[in-house]
Amino acid sequence: MPMNFNQQIIDEFRANGGRVGGPFEGARLLLLTTTGARTGAPHTVPVGCLPDGDRVLVIASAGGSPRHPAWYHNLRADPRVTVEDGTFTYQAKAVVLTGEERDRLFARAVEQSPGWAEYETTSGRVLPVVALVAADPGPPAGPMGDALKRLHDAFRRELAIIRAEVAASGPRVIAQLKVNCLTLCQGLHVHHSREDGFMFPALEGRHPELGPALERLRAEHAVMARLLEELRALLAAEDVAAEALAAEVGRLTRELEAHLDYEEEQLVPLLNG
Repeated sequence: MPMNFNQQIIDEFRANGGRVGGPFEGARLLLLTTTGARTGAPHTVPVGCLPDGDRVLVIASAGGSPRHPAWYHNLRADPRVTVEDGTFTYQAKAVVLTGEERDRLFARAVEQSPGWAEYETTSGRVLPVVALVAADPGPPAGPMGDALKRLHDAFRRELAIIRAEVAASGPRVIAQLKVNCLTLCQGLHVHHSREDGFMFPALEGRHPELGPALERLRAEHAVMARLLEELRALLAAEDVAAEALAAEVGRLTRELEAHLDYEEEQLVPLLNG
């Protein structure tokens, strides 16, 4: 992508918590900052990404160019990178995948989006697949209430993307869509466990009047834990119908959106205060 177009996407991404419009609306993007192999200067680009459990994958397609993109050459020289996902900015290590692992994960990407195969054919090269393995991102910057809202918005955004992917899928659920759902499940589980174990007790100690609201939130966590477990059980099956996944994701979405709205109403003003 031309540099000025890249900068427009970068600015929009940062201004809107990871959301962009235009041709990339509804896509999974991140901002990747590498160190220039020749200049030593930081170089930031928007790239498409794929969830893969506790890491994220990027593919050095360069839009089908016969040459690898500059960011790929940079991380080969220095694998220490910075990732912005719209909620967190964190340091990561870039690992170039090889052999069977690279081929399997590239095939999974192609199953979800055939455009990757078209890029590889057009480029005349094997497109590198790179795993970004994160260090602990730490707490988001800014007031705690605003940080909680940004994290909630990231879950809302991911659910919207997954619902669109389910709607666009064929009769059966593809492998990458299963990974996307399982990654969301894990993220929600970790978030709710941290709230139950740390944030809620701390708030309860400072604001006893929050007791009823926190009890409701804990009860909703239990409901969503059950829904997440049912979703995981569905995804564990070898052959999953898209209609069944759509129904389960729809149930989770309704419960989660109501929960997030209530939690923000009750907690954001106090956290920001």
